[in-house]
Amino acid sequence: MLYGTPATRRRDAQRNRAAILEAASEVLAEDGAVALMPEIARRAGVGQATLYRHFADRHALTTAVLAYQLELLELRVAAHSGHPAGFRDLLRETLHSQIELRGLVKLVRRLDNTLQERYRQRVIAAFAAPMSAARDHGYVRADLVPEDLSLLFTMVQGVAEGTDDVDAARAAADRSVDLVLEGVFQPDRGLVSDGP
Repeated sequence: MLYGTPATRRRDAQRNRAAILEAASEVLAEDGAVALMPEIARRAGVGQATLYRHFADRHALTTAVLAYQLELLELRVAAHSGHPAGFRDLLRETLHSQIELRGLVKLVRRLDNTLQERYRQRVIAAFAAPMSAARDHGYVRADLVPEDLSLLFTMVQGVAEGTDDVDAARAAADRSVDLVLEGVFQPDRGLVSDGP
């Protein structure tokens, strides 16, 4: 046996696993998509046997995809570390991702409450440090707390799920992101009263 063969097989297996997770993320994110294993294998460019070697069933694959997406989110947040002024862009990017992945978000909401809470806490934990830095530097309101982000994500998801028309849902969710991040009032006019 050649010395490089086991390492080559491991690299091939890692590439296959990554391709499967990417393909499954696409399929599961599509609204109303039936995430059939054969379709995922086709998009990943692997055989069904390879798919089932990595993931025994749809549940195992779905769990792995959610973990994979959380890892991507954590990496994205970590990349903004040390740049408190970029927190707004990070939050906007994350909210837009939530809209694009709304099929996956719906899957999370079908999980048992304990697992949902674990995922929620992981997302909040990822944002805690950069949000705190942005707050300390005056880029966000002084009373903003990590739990507020959970409320924000829930609001945007509610808007995104308000219609079966995917384009309309994206447009409505985009508008809600703008309203939330920009605020409803003009700068320095929110406290002005026209009353007596």
